[in-house]
Amino acid sequence: MNLHEYQGKQLFAEYGLPVSKGYAVDTPEAAAEACDKIGGTEWVVKAQVHAGGRGKAGGVKLVRSKEDAAAFAQQWLGKRLVTYQTDANGQPVTKILVESCTDIAKELYLGAVVDRSSRRIVFMASTEGGVDIEKIAHDTPEKILKATIDPLVGAQPFQGRDLAFQLGLEGKQVTQFAKIFTGLAKLFQDHDLALLEVNPLVIKADGDLHCLDAKINIDANAMYRQPKLKGFHDPSQDDPREAHAAKFELNYVALEGNIGCM
Repeated sequence: MNLHEYQGKQLFAEYGLPVSKGYAVDTPEAAAEACDKIGGTEWVVKAQVHAGGRGKAGGVKLVRSKEDAAAFAQQWLGKRLVTYQTDANGQPVTKILVESCTDIAKELYLGAVVDRSSRRIVFMASTEGGVDIEKIAHDTPEKILKATIDPLVGAQPFQGRDLAFQLGLEGKQVTQFAKIFTGLAKLFQDHDLALLEVNPLVIKADGDLHCLDAKINIDANAMYRQPKLKGFHDPSQDDPREAHAAKFELNYVALEGNIGCM
């Protein structure tokens, strides 16, 4: 089960990880009110769908007035956003995330997956943040740094520091990265995740690290242990055929045409 960015950041905040102040809204008026609550003169508005590539598709925008934030919400709420990760029909937009603006000095990548071959959680980091990490892994695999988590002892701070040094971080950034690393590892294990990505993890203009995005996928086989996360499910993002099959606890993969995989 996938989570929206704003839901992922809620979990990040619960684990003490640095995220932007923001509000998920479902009306243009609420988008304008969110700007007042956040304060400042610039905000980032993001259409919430279970797909990457939103920025290139026009689903992420920097706005400098409440009116522009409301106009963005008016433009996308109730519409479908088509990105390179969706089909031709796109995904419906039912929420807009309004966030404070972040001054970015550098973008990094940090993510984690379950490595089935080693039966371990593996963290991946790269200096090439904010881009398609699959392309980086294919074209320049040497730019992907890895750390394997021992399930008996969990993520260790020294592993985070080692990754930080390899990423070229210095001073307080090393300590901050180690805290983010161990926090994400605990979040991953506590909530039975299958995938977690912070892309990008940014270095702000003041030198601090900041989680600018959040992508989370929960292992569907473990949902019975995660009653809290069941409430995060957004059925509007599901294929109707897959949603119907899920009611009967069937795993169904919808394919194009009249073919399906069960």
